[in-house]
Amino acid sequence: MQTASNKVIRGWAMYDWANSVYNLVITTTFFPIYFMAVTRKQFGGDTVTFLGMKFINSSLYDYSIAVAYLFIALLYPVLTSIADTRGNKKSFMKFFCYMGASGCALLYFFNGSNLWLGILCLMMAAMGFVGSVVFYNAFLPEIAAPQDRDRVSAKGFSYGYIGSVILQIIGFILVVTLTSDPLLGPRITFLLVGIWWASFAQITFSVLPENRTSGILNKGFIADSFSEMKKVYQEIKKLPVLKNFLRGFFFYSMGVQTVMLAATLFGSKLLQLADTKLIITVVLIQLVAIPGAIWVSRLSEKFGNLRVLTGIIVFWIIICLAAYYTAYFKEQGGNPEFGFYGLAIAVGLVMGGIQSLSRSTYSKLMPETKDTASYFSYYDFTEKLAIVFGMFSFGFIEEVTGSMKNSVLSLIIFFVIGFAWLIRAQSLFKLKAQSV
Repeated sequence: MQTASNKVIRGWAMYDWANSVYNLVITTTFFPIYFMAVTRKQFGGDTVTFLGMKFINSSLYDYSIAVAYLFIALLYPVLTSIADTRGNKKSFMKFFCYMGASGCALLYFFNGSNLWLGILCLMMAAMGFVGSVVFYNAFLPEIAAPQDRDRVSAKGFSYGYIGSVILQIIGFILVVTLTSDPLLGPRITFLLVGIWWASFAQITFSVLPENRTSGILNKGFIADSFSEMKKVYQEIKKLPVLKNFLRGFFFYSMGVQTVMLAATLFGSKLLQLADTKLIITVVLIQLVAIPGAIWVSRLSEKFGNLRVLTGIIVFWIIICLAAYYTAYFKEQGGNPEFGFYGLAIAVGLVMGGIQSLSRSTYSKLMPETKDTASYFSYYDFTEKLAIVFGMFSFGFIEEVTGSMKNSVLSLIIFFVIGFAWLIRAQSLFKLKAQSV
């Protein structure tokens, strides 16, 4: 196949520009800080009451994200089966885009006294984000030839970092200027995220091709959906490299995604850094991530995808160890600020690269098929289940041990297991190449 025109590639990448503001502004920067502040104010401390039960506020945040990702993961098989058989990936992508954008915008009305609204909108936004991304990812093998997928995938992540930094800066200006009401700046930023996401997504929707179909529904969409997933599972079982890659991907995603989703909670609650410093730090991460994604893409061209991924995982293990000792340094009375900045730069270098390279590696290892949405449903199902386990364990370990730094340390276990499976996949890939 041939790679699509530059217009289509740029239009596809613009969805990263559109939806990455959710990832940066809602899950990474403003909303975690805002959530901690308004719940402390409303409940007089870190313990909150929700659905008649008491939670640590940061753990409730982690659990809410985990539940949202679990819901959407369970829906993936049904949604993508319909999309593949009826050829309407774009329609489902639009639906989840607008759900997520609405959730972000409605956070404008969350002020701490209506905790249910904050949790509901947070879950809507998360489900909209991950629900639309599975269909977005499924377009990659349709618009890019195998040799171009690393480059195109990296382009999408780069667009996302640039766009999200722009809105991040706008939000920062609102926060530091609207000082008469400390909550107004973040609330307006949440509203802007929803508008930004839905508006720029129109560029993507205008250029994406109409979908190919792989057939018709035979038994009804629920039966067909699980039949599709079973078919993908059975096919993956016959592909040793892909099978072992996915096992490694599951475990290292538990670490990567949890770090990205909980980093601001770590800086705010455990290191007690000022909100403005946290916002600046996250902008720094995004700026570093732009060249980082491109750098990792070029490394993969030289050394191969699997080899580069194993190296990045070792780097993530070092990051987790450094984060643990930064928290320990804070407990001993030290100033963790510059250590946190160093961690931010390190995370930025590999954050986008490991996501971009994982996505393109999967698209290269999967067989030629028209059922791209079903295959990427399996990929995203794996990633989202990893987030469910990662976020739940992160919050649970904090509640049990009383310290978030123990949660950070536990992430190393996930990275080590993921590393072992990737080494296995790399060995099988070499054997396959030698036998050809």
